[in-house]
Amino acid sequence: MRLSVIGCGYLGAVHATAMASLGHEVVGIDVDENRIAMLASGKAPFFEPGLDDLLGQARDRGTLTFSTDFAAASEATVHFIAVGTPQSADGDGADLRYVDSAIASLTAVLSPGDLVVGKSTVPVGTARRIADAIRPTGARLVWNPEFLREGFAIQDTLAPDRLVYGVESDDASAADVAVLDEIYRPAIESGTPRVVTDYATAELVKVSANAFLATKISFINAMAEIAEVTGADVTQLADAIGFDARIGRRFLNAGIGFGGGCLPKDIRAFAARAEELGVGESVRFLHEVDAINLRRRQRVADLVVAALDGAPEGRRVAVLGLAFKPDSDDTRDSPALDVARRLHASGVDVQAFDPAANETARRVAPDLSYAESVLAAVDGAEVVVVATEWREFRDLDPATVSAATTARTIVDARNCLDPVAWRAAGWTYFGMGRP
Repeated sequence: MRLSVIGCGYLGAVHATAMASLGHEVVGIDVDENRIAMLASGKAPFFEPGLDDLLGQARDRGTLTFSTDFAAASEATVHFIAVGTPQSADGDGADLRYVDSAIASLTAVLSPGDLVVGKSTVPVGTARRIADAIRPTGARLVWNPEFLREGFAIQDTLAPDRLVYGVESDDASAADVAVLDEIYRPAIESGTPRVVTDYATAELVKVSANAFLATKISFINAMAEIAEVTGADVTQLADAIGFDARIGRRFLNAGIGFGGGCLPKDIRAFAARAEELGVGESVRFLHEVDAINLRRRQRVADLVVAALDGAPEGRRVAVLGLAFKPDSDDTRDSPALDVARRLHASGVDVQAFDPAANETARRVAPDLSYAESVLAAVDGAEVVVVATEWREFRDLDPATVSAATTARTIVDARNCLDPVAWRAAGWTYFGMGRP
């Protein structure tokens, strides 16, 4: 099928590449000329495992092209909207300027019978407004939210754990469902569950899923706060309650909290939209979820300052990890980068290293010092902080690190290290919610 993908940031670039890998003819469209130039050359403008290879293969087959001209979408019959919806500059709500701009530009090239497919995360009620806006063109709208995990985005696109179609009405939209089924045929044939519902439910599926995950993470971090004053071990607590099938162990990892370009801004936008709808009290707990999450960042900074005897000025600290999660170079609302900046603001000489995110961090935090390896980062440090749980950091040998630095204090902000091994090697180990 001939598809266009409007917006070639993280979501759009991955979706366009994945759809082209399935054999569809795809054109990706974005107003950012530098981004389009990189993608056209076969290079993704961000780090995602496996994406460059898949991108190059699709480009070489001729199934994937990129353009800054919306006219390039005129040959497509299905158009995916994948632009960003960042937090508004003047509040917690979602900024829909990019969505509205994309729809306005796309409307000029839509033909009767075309299908517009929304993938951007938007406040409930947006899909209905867009459907009304494109109706005069004869095009129709389906809302098909994305559920990508950075670091696993290709897998989550090609083999999703569910597909959700938000349609205008069951009777009128059978043909649209058939079109999406054909686009996603390999996933459908492999048994991926599919939910066909209304616009509002499809919009709410995405934000409610993120709200639930954020709540689960903040819950275990709240338990970590209690464990820290009682001497309990939050990791053993999580294991114990995680055996309950109603709760489950996943996302019960206490640490520095969540970040990235989705969860923080999505829960704030969800709460803001609920207020607009007059039901703000329904999700008022999300404000506390957000507050717990932000407190954990300060907790890490406080642990480091305490380890420096309350005198941080000019003392060197190694911060290992800057991306908000491993297998990503995304530093948007990254707890790791936030901790590094808080330490720097307190007078600490921060020496930071991330396997993929040094350059993205440097663009927003040029005042930090950046190392090119773990051993270079820890050289001369008095405290080492593991702030992102990259495998490279999880697998560190305490003896090897000991040989590279005189530091003997490590703050495990992700609870990803073996405290027994580090203490046996002569280190003072601080975890999150651990005795």
